[in-house]
Amino acid sequence: MQNKYKQVLFIAVIVAISVTLGFSSIQAQDKRDMQGWEIDSPYNQLYDVREYEKIRAWVVRLKEVVPMPGMAPATAMDVREGPEVFEVHICPTWYRKPGEIRLKKGDRIKMRGVWAEINGKEVFMASKIKQDPDTTIIKVRLTKDGTPFWTMPPEQLAMELKSD
Repeated sequence: MQNKYKQVLFIAVIVAISVTLGFSSIQAQDKRDMQGWEIDSPYNQLYDVREYEKIRAWVVRLKEVVPMPGMAPATAMDVREGPEVFEVHICPTWYRKPGEIRLKKGDRIKMRGVWAEINGKEVFMASKIKQDPDTTIIKVRLTKDGTPFWTMPPEQLAMELKSD
């Protein structure tokens, strides 16, 4: 009987260690993936809701960029508004890759977001992108405060993605 108790205890300890290590590994992976995209990161602090704007533009191309040194790559796009072409930062590529954004060169879009100076260049940080006429392509931040969707708990994210 005592051997059976030791076996059960041994298995319970192994399971507990495995779960703990697995959980730590998941947490470490999440932290590693953020690489500058955390809610309080210098990059996200550039999103100033007081500078909120709506812009209509034409898609020039989707691409991958590194917004600031040391950050994980971003899904971005170049757009044309009149004669001006500028860069729009959408989200980390691990959240959505350029190929997952349902846009192509020449598409007419409406964007909401803010302007920020990053590495000496004016960049538009998108919160929502719609394709004319009013088809939501992607939402990546809360309009009211700029909270990035990739930092939200799964339940809140599901609610935000469901609403328009």
